[in-house]
Amino acid sequence: MDAELNRLEAQLEQLISKYAALRNENRELRVHQSRLEAENRQLAGKIGQAAEKLEAALNKLPQ
Repeated sequence: MDAELNRLEAQLEQLISKYAALRNENRELRVHQSRLEAENRQLAGKIGQAAEKLEAALNKLPQ
């Protein structure tokens, strides 16, 4: 009986440890995702500006 309880206790400790590790990893991934989304918005804005400049330059060219 004691051996079974010890085994279950060890398994529970492993489960708790894995849960904590996955929770931390998930938090880090969410932060990373937020940073990538912000970078993506910034790059999309730069692409939009470049497209506007290119269109303006093309409109200045003689037909």
